Amino acid sequence: MFSHGGLLKFVLKRVHNWRRTDQRRNTLGWFTMGNTVNNHLGIPPGKGPNPVGCTDFMMDHTVKGTFFRLYYPCQETENAEKPDWIPSREYFNGLADFMKINRALGERIFNCLFGSFKIPAYQDAPFKSNEKCPVVIFSHGLGAFRMLYSAICAELASQGFIVASVEHRDQSASATYFFHENSESERAKEMKTSTSAHDSLVKEWMYYRALQPGENEFPLRNKQVKHRADECILALDKLTEINSGTPVQNVLQTQFDWSTMTNSMDLCRIAAMGHSFGGATVIEALCKEKKFKCGVALDTWMVPLDEVIFPQVTQPIFFINSEKFQWAGNIARIKKLDSAAVQRKMITIRGTVHQSFPDFTFLTGNWIGKLLKLKGEIDPELAIDLSNKATLAFLQRHLGLEKNFNQWDRLIDGEDENLIPGTNVVLQSSI
Repeated sequence: MFSHGGLLKFVLKRVHNWRRTDQRRNTLGWFTMGNTVNNHLGIPPGKGPNPVGCTDFMMDHTVKGTFFRLYYPCQETENAEKPDWIPSREYFNGLADFMKINRALGERIFNCLFGSFKIPAYQDAPFKSNEKCPVVIFSHGLGAFRMLYSAICAELASQGFIVASVEHRDQSASATYFFHENSESERAKEMKTSTSAHDSLVKEWMYYRALQPGENEFPLRNKQVKHRADECILALDKLTEINSGTPVQNVLQTQFDWSTMTNSMDLCRIAAMGHSFGGATVIEALCKEKKFKCGVALDTWMVPLDEVIFPQVTQPIFFINSEKFQWAGNIARIKKLDSAAVQRKMITIRGTVHQSFPDFTFLTGNWIGKLLKLKGEIDPELAIDLSNKATLAFLQRHLGLEKNFNQWDRLIDGEDENLIPGTNVVLQSSI
């Protein structure tokens, strides 16, 4: 998800040294200075007609279950709270591990910079929609987790979609967790104070698994992408159960009333969406599950995929790329998915970098954002707006939605001053 870990480590160490003096306020200013495009840092809310709620769901407390954050149209509630963007220190530790920096240093700096930001959705707010909602399953990138794409997911929910942002347990996330049962001795000690079955479960954290020296990347990533696709399908299966009115047990015991979602989903209109490794997961999931009617792949990293599956992917795919991430070999593999029988579209957003899709791009000032490659030359809110509008137009076209998203059909073909039809990468022609 990030690059240039050595540079980041240097920058964060400087900030850490400054934090130890009375210059802490100046340090935060250093990170946000030069923000000539936007003076306000924060994750942009959805622009659609619906307020957005979110809740977390974990089926099966073990690592074999599914874990996702659900975004959905909701009722407006006066006292509803917005959840923290990063809800616990373990996620900061996971990001530090992924970027190969000291955990204690990383936690202090990440908490200082990002600890106050909120998700642009109301936690456990009551579900409300006047019509059945199409469904999107979202897959995060390498080193990310379920919260990091809230701007995209909240926008889709505000436009009437139900979105499940999966947190993968294949050791590609910076951090995630599951539960294991207490041992008999531990359980006996807790029986005096335990009031529910959940009290007998112990949280266990799983962190990113780095490549070992000399290890071939493809076998690991291909195994992971298959696992990820299975998790996306499992999330869809669980939503199908919820939609049917089957009582579900959420290990996390949130306040959300899942029975309100009975018969709320249009399960004939389902799409897969993801960023980077998540884009590859979209393709793998389309191959494995035809209930996904189309896919949207953001700056897809094609390395994890075995090309043998390409002919089995028969659904439309929309590739939305950044200007700076893609390279000839990756684009060449994307081109192998071209089909005369089904629509495969590609656009590139000018002035963007790989991190123009996750939420980090909205949470740092221009100078530091560009230094760490979290921002490109384009206003990040304009970039995500173009991506979201093009996505909505594509979903309307291939899910058969009766909306007004077709007003943005021209974006699918790259018709905008900030878009490139196809790719900016030059491919060598075969002789």
